[in-house]
Amino acid sequence: MPAAGADCLRHAFVRFTDSWRIFCNNLFDSLLMDYKFFPHTDEEIKDMLKVSGVDSLDALYAEVPEDIRFMGDYNLPGAMSEIEVRQFFEKLGKENKQLTCFAGAGVYDHYCPSMVSRIVQRSEFLTSYTPYQAEISQGTLHYIFEYQSMMAELTGMDISNASMYDGTTATAEAVMMAVASAKKCDTVIISETVDKKILDVVKTYAHFHGIKIEMIAEKEGVTDKADFEQKMAQGGVAGVVVQQPNRYGIVEDYAGFADTAHANKGLMIMNSVAADLAVLKTPAEWGADIAVGDGQSLGVPMQFGGPYVGYMCCREKLIRKMPGRIVGMTKDNRGQRAFVLTLQAREQHIRRQKATSNICSNQSLMALFVTVYMAVMGKQGVKEAAEMSYAGTHYMMDRLVETGKFKPTFSKPFFNEFCVDYDGDVDALQQKFIDNGFMGGVKVGEHTIMFAVTEQRTKDEIDNLIKLI
Repeated sequence: MPAAGADCLRHAFVRFTDSWRIFCNNLFDSLLMDYKFFPHTDEEIKDMLKVSGVDSLDALYAEVPEDIRFMGDYNLPGAMSEIEVRQFFEKLGKENKQLTCFAGAGVYDHYCPSMVSRIVQRSEFLTSYTPYQAEISQGTLHYIFEYQSMMAELTGMDISNASMYDGTTATAEAVMMAVASAKKCDTVIISETVDKKILDVVKTYAHFHGIKIEMIAEKEGVTDKADFEQKMAQGGVAGVVVQQPNRYGIVEDYAGFADTAHANKGLMIMNSVAADLAVLKTPAEWGADIAVGDGQSLGVPMQFGGPYVGYMCCREKLIRKMPGRIVGMTKDNRGQRAFVLTLQAREQHIRRQKATSNICSNQSLMALFVTVYMAVMGKQGVKEAAEMSYAGTHYMMDRLVETGKFKPTFSKPFFNEFCVDYDGDVDALQQKFIDNGFMGGVKVGEHTIMFAVTEQRTKDEIDNLIKLI
């Protein structure tokens, strides 16, 4: 490069760096100003109060009772260095108790191969978002397609969407889907053997969508079939919601339920624990139209309540009413395999106000988690894990009954969870379990405990818990 050209380039670079330095200095100065927020001007506040119909900020909050207004300072600790913050949380963490878990009720302590979390924690997965641009999202679209394929096979259904937020909201979305598919029907009936947490969420969704919820009576721990048939015969029912296994861990017999629902122009919705479907009769085999539930049992750690992933599968005829998105496989103009968002019947797309749901995202990372889990475990591995859970559960039930202090609450078949009645103080017994390192089931009645056993629990762990009784 000629000397004159080099000099010009050098001067330009100096001017650029000087300008950049001035900009950065001004930026840092503005950040260091003692402003906790950018306040509104007096004129803006006056305009806001005028629209609100009050003459002062105090009048704006006049409806808030004085006794619940916070008048002091927040009880927050002072600033800490990084070292102090680390020491604080290390000390706090030492207060946790590591308990061997025999509790379930919707969340289960299943084994997960170490490579699953290793793969999922790759940065390209952690930072991925909705794959609107297929050209740059082939990897994301591919694993979502694999997730759909695996869940459809696991449930026996025709179609799976690209995951929901969790099992409870998936059930609520299925209820709305059933009403949207029906003609002039606004009622959905739900068995009393469905988990109360699911029921609460469904009722919340239904309330704001004008959907009526009626309950099917429970009889000896299972759905009262006679009551179900009677409610369906009354007409106007868009669908029925049942759970398998139910809230007590009982494997119910739903033979004939789908036929009755279909004869009365209703849909059958079945909520299931995903891992159990490797052994149990699938929703499709029961005749269900929509299969929903939580995928947490497919290796996702309990992690203090989430995040989890809800699955939703259905018959092909209902595909246009299914919320969320569906990924499909096709070929590009060069004949190569490609993945695309096939259906996006959502509010911000073509359906708008006519959309079945307003869900606009999915639990993609957790969907990837269960996809990798099922790929690593394989069909046989998932099945063996379920069989081990079944065997451990029945062994524990037998050992509890042998103590003479427990008896089965129901004389019904169960899978990896069961209820027993305790001849004593349940609260005191559970505290004793905790003091000795066990999460000893879930209290479901004054004298009733529900225990869960997964493939993680060993014979020694079960025997050691029994010794405490």
